[in-house]
Amino acid sequence: MKVLAAMSGGVDSAVAAARAVDAGHEVVGVHLALSRQPASHRAGARGCCTIEDAQDARRAGDAIGIPFYVWDLAERFEREVIEDFVSEYAAGRTPNPCVRCNERIKFSALLDRALALGFEAVCTGHYARVDTDAGTGERSLHRAADRAKDQSYVLAVLSPGGLGRALFPLGDTAKGDVRAEAARRGLRVAAKPDSHDICFIAAGDTQAWLAERLGRRPGAVLDADGEVVGEHDGAYAFTVGQRRGLRLGRPAADGRPRYVLDVRPATNTVVVGPRERLAATRLTGRTPSWCGPAPEVGEAVGVQVRAHGEEVPGRVAGLDAAGVEVALKRPLFGVAPGQTLALYRGTRVLGAATITSAA
Repeated sequence: MKVLAAMSGGVDSAVAAARAVDAGHEVVGVHLALSRQPASHRAGARGCCTIEDAQDARRAGDAIGIPFYVWDLAERFEREVIEDFVSEYAAGRTPNPCVRCNERIKFSALLDRALALGFEAVCTGHYARVDTDAGTGERSLHRAADRAKDQSYVLAVLSPGGLGRALFPLGDTAKGDVRAEAARRGLRVAAKPDSHDICFIAAGDTQAWLAERLGRRPGAVLDADGEVVGEHDGAYAFTVGQRRGLRLGRPAADGRPRYVLDVRPATNTVVVGPRERLAATRLTGRTPSWCGPAPEVGEAVGVQVRAHGEEVPGRVAGLDAAGVEVALKRPLFGVAPGQTLALYRGTRVLGAATITSAA
């Protein structure tokens, strides 16, 4: 099979590409240039998509013995991921840019181009598994064997078509074993630190980055009774569940910590209060997408709302083409509008939706 291997310049994608070669596929490596003005070097584990990353990917391709190219998708990444990220925060929501990137770049823009060039599949270094039913040929997305590195959450937006063209060679392997394998193969990225945080915010300061894009917008921080207890430079910089950086003028009457309960862009205000006010046992999401057959109303499901968050048992309380509602058996705290709601049946990923409300 002719396979396009997306190579970020890290150890995971390099080993995934090498395994695709070992499996007998005709593999071509490609590095996605996603920044219009890439930095020369990474700052430790901060960010990615630097010139250094592209060079690391090219060296890995040479070591594996595959053709290698760099594709410029910076303009589309800016439009589909970065602009979406900014507009969501400006609207008081908390998006996951990794979900958007997988949905709109790696398994949309990249896959479309790959198919147009005659490739049959896209290979990535994600930690997730794809199983194929021997009888029906149906493919299903599952959690990785290494639960600590599992990335099925950020892939939950894959369509059946995208899933049918996806290869995840690392799904059954622990991260330590991947590094050891990279060292045995002579790949220089074997000990390279993993990239953390948001790739296009290399400094790691989301608040400062948003301020550069959206400007200073002073407003009030209110308590749950509507009393002013502090000031802020932009409501967009806050997210539901946040505790640090609130800059409150005085402590709560009971002395307990306060958390962001609500972000109100229409009035440019932030509401804070006690942690128990963050408890949510019912979540609603819009525009659900399913990796395969949709769940049924009343079905027991696992619910996850953060990339490395816990899975909470629940059930589907409502479902139609426009949205999905789930009831949780125990509360989740600090669920913000804009986050991705992923549903599971055992290890199988059912699909995802964008959270609109939590109560």
